[in-house]
Amino acid sequence: MVSSLKPVERPLALSDQVYQTLRANVRNGKILPGQALQEVQLAAQLGVSRTPVREALTRLASDGLVSADGRSFVVPSLTIADVDDIYEVRGLLEPEALRRVAAQTANPVVRAPIMNALEASIEAHRAGDHEAFMAANARFRAAWLTLVPNPRLVHAVELYADHVQHLRSLTLGSIKVRNVVLGGLKRIAKALVAGDGDAAALAMQGHLTEAKQAFIVATGLDRPAAKVARRP
Repeated sequence: MVSSLKPVERPLALSDQVYQTLRANVRNGKILPGQALQEVQLAAQLGVSRTPVREALTRLASDGLVSADGRSFVVPSLTIADVDDIYEVRGLLEPEALRRVAAQTANPVVRAPIMNALEASIEAHRAGDHEAFMAANARFRAAWLTLVPNPRLVHAVELYADHVQHLRSLTLGSIKVRNVVLGGLKRIAKALVAGDGDAAALAMQGHLTEAKQAFIVATGLDRPAAKVARRP
Protein backbone atom coordinates (compact mmCIF):
# COMPACT_ATOMS: atom_id res chain seq x y z
CA MET A 1 0.00 0.00 0.00
CA VAL A 2 1.25 3.49 -0.91
CA SER A 3 0.95 5.40 2.37
CA SER A 4 1.17 8.84 0.72
CA LEU A 5 -2.07 8.37 -1.26
CA LYS A 6 -5.17 10.17 -0.04
CA PRO A 7 -8.82 9.70 -1.04
CA VAL A 8 -9.76 11.56 -4.21
CA GLU A 9 -12.20 14.39 -3.63
CA ARG A 10 -15.48 13.64 -5.33
CA PRO A 11 -18.08 16.19 -6.45
CA LEU A 12 -21.52 16.18 -4.87
CA ALA A 13 -23.84 13.45 -6.10
CA LEU A 14 -26.28 14.67 -8.73
CA SER A 15 -29.24 14.40 -6.37
CA ASP A 16 -27.32 16.51 -3.84
CA GLN A 17 -26.68 19.17 -6.46
CA VAL A 18 -30.36 19.23 -7.43
CA TYR A 19 -31.34 19.38 -3.75
CA GLN A 20 -29.01 22.32 -3.07
CA THR A 21 -30.25 24.15 -6.18
CA LEU A 22 -33.92 23.73 -5.31
CA ARG A 23 -33.32 24.56 -1.66
CA ALA A 24 -31.52 27.77 -2.63
CA ASN A 25 -34.42 28.78 -4.87
CA VAL A 26 -36.92 28.13 -2.08
CA ARG A 27 -34.78 30.18 0.32
CA ASN A 28 -34.45 33.20 -1.96
CA GLY A 29 -38.13 33.23 -2.89
CA LYS A 30 -37.67 32.32 -6.55
CA ILE A 31 -39.91 29.31 -5.94
CA LEU A 32 -43.05 30.78 -4.42
CA PRO A 33 -45.62 29.18 -2.10
CA GLY A 34 -48.20 27.25 -4.13
CA GLN A 35 -45.99 26.98 -7.23
CA ALA A 36 -46.12 23.43 -8.60
CA LEU A 37 -42.83 21.51 -8.64
CA GLN A 38 -43.14 18.64 -11.10
CA GLU A 39 -40.44 16.06 -11.74
CA VAL A 40 -40.61 16.15 -15.54
CA GLN A 41 -40.45 19.93 -15.83
CA LEU A 42 -37.70 20.30 -13.23
CA ALA A 43 -35.63 17.53 -14.82
CA ALA A 44 -35.87 19.28 -18.20
CA GLN A 45 -34.95 22.68 -16.74
CA LEU A 46 -31.99 21.29 -14.80
CA GLY A 47 -30.80 18.97 -17.57
CA VAL A 48 -30.96 15.83 -15.47
CA SER A 49 -33.06 12.69 -15.29
CA ARG A 50 -36.16 12.44 -13.11
CA THR A 51 -34.45 10.24 -10.50
CA PRO A 52 -32.20 12.89 -8.86
CA VAL A 53 -35.11 15.34 -8.98
CA ARG A 54 -37.37 12.83 -7.23
CA GLU A 55 -34.71 12.18 -4.58
CA ALA A 56 -34.16 15.91 -4.04
CA LEU A 57 -37.88 16.63 -3.70
CA THR A 58 -38.23 13.77 -1.22
CA ARG A 59 -35.43 15.29 0.89
CA LEU A 60 -37.02 18.73 0.74
CA ALA A 61 -40.33 17.20 1.82
CA SER A 62 -38.57 15.47 4.71
CA ASP A 63 -37.15 18.87 5.72
CA GLY A 64 -40.66 20.31 5.60
CA LEU A 65 -39.69 22.83 2.92
CA VAL A 66 -42.09 21.37 0.34
CA SER A 67 -45.18 19.20 0.60
CA ALA A 68 -46.87 16.70 -1.71
CA ASP A 69 -49.75 18.06 -3.75
CA GLY A 70 -51.22 15.34 -5.95
CA ARG A 71 -48.57 14.37 -8.48
CA SER A 72 -46.32 17.33 -7.73
CA PHE A 73 -44.85 19.20 -4.77
CA VAL A 74 -45.36 22.77 -3.58
CA VAL A 75 -43.82 25.17 -1.12
CA PRO A 76 -46.55 25.36 1.52
CA SER A 77 -48.05 28.69 2.45
CA LEU A 78 -47.33 29.39 6.11
CA THR A 79 -50.19 30.02 8.51
CA ILE A 80 -49.87 32.00 11.70
CA ALA A 81 -49.72 28.68 13.58
CA ASP A 82 -46.81 27.54 11.38
CA VAL A 83 -44.91 30.75 12.07
CA ASP A 84 -45.55 30.42 15.81
CA ASP A 85 -44.22 26.85 15.77
CA ILE A 86 -41.14 27.67 13.70
CA TYR A 87 -40.13 30.66 15.80
CA GLU A 88 -40.71 28.69 18.99
CA VAL A 89 -38.14 26.14 17.82
CA ARG A 90 -35.76 28.86 16.63
CA GLY A 91 -36.09 30.54 20.02
CA LEU A 92 -34.98 27.33 21.71
CA LEU A 93 -32.05 26.70 19.36
CA GLU A 94 -30.46 29.95 18.21
CA PRO A 95 -29.93 31.81 21.51
CA GLU A 96 -28.21 28.78 23.02
CA ALA A 97 -26.11 28.22 19.89
CA LEU A 98 -25.00 31.86 19.96
CA ARG A 99 -24.22 31.68 23.67
CA ARG A 100 -21.69 28.95 22.89
CA VAL A 101 -19.65 31.06 20.47
CA ALA A 102 -19.46 34.34 22.41
CA ALA A 103 -16.24 33.46 24.23
CA GLN A 104 -14.53 33.05 20.85
CA THR A 105 -15.84 36.27 19.30
CA ALA A 106 -14.13 38.47 21.89
CA ASN A 107 -11.14 37.88 19.57
CA PRO A 108 -11.38 40.49 16.74
CA VAL A 109 -9.85 38.09 14.21
CA VAL A 110 -12.45 35.43 14.95
CA ARG A 111 -15.38 37.83 14.78
CA ALA A 112 -14.16 39.65 11.66
CA PRO A 113 -16.46 37.73 9.25
CA ILE A 114 -19.45 38.52 11.49
CA MET A 115 -18.63 42.23 11.61
CA ASN A 116 -17.97 42.33 7.87
CA ALA A 117 -21.41 40.85 7.26
CA LEU A 118 -22.94 43.44 9.59
CA GLU A 119 -21.24 46.26 7.69
CA ALA A 120 -22.50 44.79 4.41
CA SER A 121 -26.03 44.72 5.88
CA ILE A 122 -25.75 48.39 6.89
CA GLU A 123 -24.51 49.41 3.44
CA ALA A 124 -27.22 47.39 1.66
CA HIS A 125 -29.88 49.00 3.86
CA ARG A 126 -28.57 52.48 3.08
CA ALA A 127 -28.64 51.65 -0.62
CA GLY A 128 -32.18 50.26 -0.40
CA ASP A 129 -30.95 46.98 -1.89
CA HIS A 130 -33.09 44.33 -0.19
CA GLU A 131 -31.50 41.43 -2.11
CA ALA A 132 -28.02 42.47 -0.98
CA PHE A 133 -29.40 42.98 2.53
CA MET A 134 -30.84 39.46 2.58
CA ALA A 135 -27.53 38.02 1.34
CA ALA A 136 -25.57 39.93 3.99
CA ASN A 137 -28.04 38.80 6.66
CA ALA A 138 -27.46 35.18 5.60
CA ARG A 139 -23.68 35.76 5.76
CA PHE A 140 -24.04 37.12 9.30
CA ARG A 141 -25.79 33.95 10.46
CA ALA A 142 -23.39 31.69 8.56
CA ALA A 143 -20.39 33.49 10.09
CA TRP A 144 -21.36 32.81 13.70
CA LEU A 145 -22.74 29.36 12.91
CA THR A 146 -19.32 28.24 11.66
CA LEU A 147 -18.08 28.72 15.23
CA VAL A 148 -20.70 26.41 16.78
CA PRO A 149 -18.94 23.11 17.66
CA ASN A 150 -22.04 20.90 17.41
CA PRO A 151 -22.81 20.09 13.73
CA ARG A 152 -26.25 18.70 14.58
CA LEU A 153 -27.18 21.96 16.26
CA VAL A 154 -25.93 23.88 13.23
CA HIS A 155 -28.07 21.73 10.92
CA ALA A 156 -31.17 22.28 13.03
CA VAL A 157 -30.63 26.06 13.12
CA GLU A 158 -30.17 26.20 9.35
CA LEU A 159 -33.22 24.01 8.71
CA TYR A 160 -35.65 26.08 10.73
CA ALA A 161 -34.21 29.32 9.40
CA ASP A 162 -34.90 27.96 5.90
CA HIS A 163 -38.58 27.55 6.77
CA VAL A 164 -39.02 31.32 6.93
CA GLN A 165 -36.26 32.38 4.56
CA HIS A 166 -38.63 32.70 1.60
CA LEU A 167 -40.84 34.84 3.85
CA ARG A 168 -37.85 37.12 4.36
CA SER A 169 -37.41 37.49 0.60
CA LEU A 170 -40.98 38.78 0.37
CA THR A 171 -40.72 41.22 3.29
CA LEU A 172 -37.20 42.68 3.31
CA GLY A 173 -38.20 45.17 0.63
CA SER A 174 -39.86 47.02 3.52
CA ILE A 175 -37.63 49.67 5.11
CA LYS A 176 -39.47 49.13 8.40
CA VAL A 177 -38.71 45.40 8.41
CA ARG A 178 -35.06 45.99 7.50
CA ASN A 179 -34.75 48.49 10.35
CA VAL A 180 -36.06 45.89 12.79
CA VAL A 181 -33.69 43.21 11.49
CA LEU A 182 -30.68 45.52 11.42
CA GLY A 183 -31.31 46.68 14.98
CA GLY A 184 -31.31 43.06 16.11
CA LEU A 185 -28.06 42.29 14.30
CA LYS A 186 -26.36 45.30 15.90
CA ARG A 187 -27.38 44.21 19.41
CA ILE A 188 -26.15 40.68 18.75
CA ALA A 189 -22.85 41.97 17.38
CA LYS A 190 -22.35 44.23 20.42
CA ALA A 191 -22.74 41.25 22.75
CA LEU A 192 -20.35 39.16 20.65
CA VAL A 193 -17.72 41.92 20.70
CA ALA A 194 -17.93 41.85 24.49
CA GLY A 195 -17.70 38.06 24.52
CA ASP A 196 -20.84 38.00 26.68
CA GLY A 197 -22.72 34.75 26.06
CA ASP A 198 -25.72 35.64 28.21
CA ALA A 199 -26.14 39.02 26.54
CA ALA A 200 -25.75 37.42 23.10
CA ALA A 201 -28.45 34.85 23.87
CA LEU A 202 -30.77 37.56 25.16
CA ALA A 203 -30.12 39.72 22.10
CA MET A 204 -30.89 36.80 19.79
CA GLN A 205 -34.11 36.03 21.67
CA GLY A 206 -35.22 39.63 21.31
CA HIS A 207 -34.18 39.70 17.66
CA LEU A 208 -36.26 36.63 16.85
CA THR A 209 -39.30 38.01 18.68
CA GLU A 210 -39.12 41.34 16.86
CA ALA A 211 -38.38 39.79 13.47
CA LYS A 212 -41.28 37.35 13.81
CA GLN A 213 -43.76 40.11 14.56
CA ALA A 214 -42.42 42.32 11.76
CA PHE A 215 -42.74 39.52 9.21
CA ILE A 216 -46.24 38.59 10.40
CA VAL A 217 -47.42 42.17 9.97
CA ALA A 218 -45.63 42.64 6.64
CA THR A 219 -47.23 39.52 5.15
CA GLY A 220 -50.69 40.20 6.56
CA LEU A 221 -50.78 37.07 8.68
CA ASP A 222 -52.05 39.16 11.59
CA ARG A 223 -55.28 39.98 9.75
CA PRO A 224 -58.37 38.07 10.92
CA ALA A 225 -58.97 36.50 7.50
CA ALA A 226 -55.43 35.13 7.42
CA LYS A 227 -55.52 33.53 10.86
CA VAL A 228 -56.05 29.81 10.96
CA ALA A 229 -57.00 27.94 14.11
CA ARG A 230 -54.11 26.20 15.76
CA ARG A 231 -53.81 22.50 15.06
CA PRO A 232 -54.98 20.20 17.88
